[in-house]
Amino acid sequence: MRAQRAYWELVTPRLGDSATESRSLGTLTIMYRDRIDAGEKLAVALSGMIDPDDRPLVLGIPRGGVPVAAVVAERLDGDLDVLVAHKLGAPGNPEFAIGAVAEDGSTFIDSRMVHRISEEYVREETARQLADVRRRAQTLRDGRPAIPVEGRVCIVVDDGVATGSTLEASLRLVKRLGAAKVIAAVPVGPPDTIKRLSASADDVICPLQPKHFFAVGGWYETFDQVPDEDVAALLNP
Repeated sequence: MRAQRAYWELVTPRLGDSATESRSLGTLTIMYRDRIDAGEKLAVALSGMIDPDDRPLVLGIPRGGVPVAAVVAERLDGDLDVLVAHKLGAPGNPEFAIGAVAEDGSTFIDSRMVHRISEEYVREETARQLADVRRRAQTLRDGRPAIPVEGRVCIVVDDGVATGSTLEASLRLVKRLGAAKVIAAVPVGPPDTIKRLSASADDVICPLQPKHFFAVGGWYETFDQVPDEDVAALLNP
């Protein structure tokens, strides 16, 4: 954990002493200074839910969820690993999620989004994204196997959700692998998505659920891209 803390101190700008103050920038309300601040807030919200005798397994969704998860893991004295899944993009618009696939091949398909999309496209997109997910999982863990989740209290962390399809696939994977308890923890997300995620987890923690949601990054003062190299540094200190 000392190596992880040194990493955060290296890459995190000093944005003030208060970890709880919200600020306004024009019409935009800033809730989180950065991912580290978000992780601190999630850890506080989660602290009363974890039995002191349990050592939770904190699973970050790459890339942006891993710095958040690393803070949570340290604060709760948990183990840190990555859970790799990827959204399935719509035809002609790869950023629009119609579902997601996780590293074991399990998929979540949003039935509301695929009624006009061919089954052949969904199969091909799933196969393409699955190959990339498995490659990334191998790279991020530096070749080591995933930490087993069976019988563990697992906290699945991302830096925020919009449609929630990637996180939903991840939660279903963790349950299928035999976790004793599955908790979804995200700093921000729209209320309808958070409500839907509750069907795939034993508990869902989301401190900020704005009614007028626009984008995850809009609720952070600093929301830089997280390179794979930084994720690997957190996972393999």
